[in-house]
Amino acid sequence: MRRKGAALTGAAVAVVLGGAAVAAASLDDSGGAAGATAPPVPPVTEITRGDLVDTKSVAGRLTYSGEHKIAAEVSGTVTSVPAEGGVVRRGRSLLKVDRRPLVLMYGRVPLYRPLRLGVDDGPDVEQLERNLRALGYGDDMTVDEEFTYATHAAVAEWQEDHGLPETGGVDATQVVFLDGPVRVAAATVEVGDKARPGTPVLTLTGTRRVVQVDLDTEDQEMARKGAGVSVELPGGREIKGKITFVGSVAQTAAGGEQGDDGSSTIDVEITLGKGSTGKLDQAPVTVRMESERVKDVLGVPVEALLALREGGFAVEVVEGSATRLVPVETGAYGGGSVEIEGEGLSEGMKVGVPKP
Repeated sequence: MRRKGAALTGAAVAVVLGGAAVAAASLDDSGGAAGATAPPVPPVTEITRGDLVDTKSVAGRLTYSGEHKIAAEVSGTVTSVPAEGGVVRRGRSLLKVDRRPLVLMYGRVPLYRPLRLGVDDGPDVEQLERNLRALGYGDDMTVDEEFTYATHAAVAEWQEDHGLPETGGVDATQVVFLDGPVRVAAATVEVGDKARPGTPVLTLTGTRRVVQVDLDTEDQEMARKGAGVSVELPGGREIKGKITFVGSVAQTAAGGEQGDDGSSTIDVEITLGKGSTGKLDQAPVTVRMESERVKDVLGVPVEALLALREGGFAVEVVEGSATRLVPVETGAYGGGSVEIEGEGLSEGMKVGVPKP
């Protein structure tokens, strides 16, 4: 933002700032407009009081939240792969090897051990039971941390319906626990490929649309968690967003900690508000972030400033059919407005806006 300059007085010719029109006027000794013929009254706007916000545009990319890489846990032939871009929900198959599905269930605890009769109590057991109940199994099962015979029976019924061996216990060859519905970002295998334990098979993301920004560390003060931003989507439409994650580790584009020239970036994630964003992944977008805020100041549109020939600015105060020029000190610029100070100026006064 541009900071304040000195107030200006004396006779001058006022020229519309940044426009083609010229407004001829001079200032008398008291700072008012002089001349025998009253000029026509221009279009007007009001002096406002409030916060003046400046923004900076940075590059971002439209993508999806969270990324998970899934590896095969069994040997066999891949017999089914979901389509890239497709969404998989609870109880549905992520992949099939030898026609046996790897099923998605919801939860935050990874399936780090087989769950069967005799296993120690734990939150992973409760997580499994909650999913079985949501899928319509285990009406007589108590959802808790204990793996009971009712849990065993519910698992066996679920396995029968999915063409899995009816063992009454599950392991990582049958189930993957993730936070919620997932989108298939990429598949690294095709139907007919051979799968082996540890073979990467899928890259998954969440279904929530986000914008990722690699923000220069010199601009990191603009990235405040919870701050609102404006995102220009492909095609020019704008949508509101909110900063939900700000990285704490600076990186170079190649993933190092700092470049030879001292340049580096931090990761910023923006959650988007309501509105259609399309289905493009990694599409470029422009993000406008607040770079500076000046609180509780008088402001007018930049177009209302008149540039004085000897330097400095004035505004044309309109009072009924009369007008007068008032020299002003300019302060911060932002959002098409400029901070002003001038003798006798106050909120609600009308000032002229010269025609372009």
